[in-house]
Amino acid sequence: MEAATARGRSLGRTRKLYDRVGDIVLYGVTAAAAGFAVVLVGLLAYKVIRQAWPAIDEFGLGFIVHQAWNPVTNQFAALDFIYGTALTSFVAMLLAAPLSIAIGLYLSELAPRGVRGVVGALVEMLAAVPSVVLGLWGILVLGPFVADHLAPFLHRTLGWTPFFKGEATQNGSGYLSAILVLTIMIVPIASAICRELFLSVPRDLEQAALALGATRWEMVRGVVLHYTRGGIVGALILGLGRAIGEAIAVTQVIGGQTGIHTSLFSLGDTLASRIAAQYQGAATNIQVASIVYLAAILLVISLVVNFIALIIVRGFEFQRAGGL
Repeated sequence: MEAATARGRSLGRTRKLYDRVGDIVLYGVTAAAAGFAVVLVGLLAYKVIRQAWPAIDEFGLGFIVHQAWNPVTNQFAALDFIYGTALTSFVAMLLAAPLSIAIGLYLSELAPRGVRGVVGALVEMLAAVPSVVLGLWGILVLGPFVADHLAPFLHRTLGWTPFFKGEATQNGSGYLSAILVLTIMIVPIASAICRELFLSVPRDLEQAALALGATRWEMVRGVVLHYTRGGIVGALILGLGRAIGEAIAVTQVIGGQTGIHTSLFSLGDTLASRIAAQYQGAATNIQVASIVYLAAILLVISLVVNFIALIIVRGFEFQRAGGL
């Protein structure tokens, strides 16, 4: 202990002034960056609420729970778009979650070494595809496939449920196409993060489970997934945030109609899609303010979703640290 203390004092004497200045500068720069992020979010929220205030003053909180979007009579409300956003985003996450986890497990635990790099790069390349290109693919390829093959199959097998009643549109537009497009957008992000999480699991834990007689599946379930569950939730919520805020690709395939429909074959719209489609063409000040009001609702939803994800991740980390 005395030797360590002596070395610490010796190091303190040999430190020069610019070393101490470097510490201060590092602290200042990093603190300023963190503060800038907080200020930026605050300014963004302030600007959005200020621009939306005429609609907030006109319609109040009833804007959130009513159905109306009529530029002719200047009657506007957001419930149709909140419903469309929730439906497409959460169903897309439900589809993307098992796919992302499976891809991450395959690339980290099961794939041959020569395959991991190729498949991983191809999956991650999906994240680099521009939204407008993915939306165009949805119109030209996915839409006809949904109309001619997928929708009839789902109607035949699951038509007894309210989710697959009726028939798809002729070009395949609707909630179902939007959900599939969003699923494709979530998978690259979530699977890449899941792969890195699974690779971070200590090999000693995995080998110990196998040495105790566990099968590979038991090791994955009891060690890998348990160890990384907080990070997995964070990865999926990150993908969900991408889905909630996606505008261009959804606008191209969802149909752009108002109304609340249970069937996934129906046309609909989302908050982000309505903002992207109508902001530039808004004819009146109250319509512009109503569109920005939609943006304020979307901002609140995104912040709430991320806050819930933070609480969940912190809870898992607390359990893993032995807090329970």
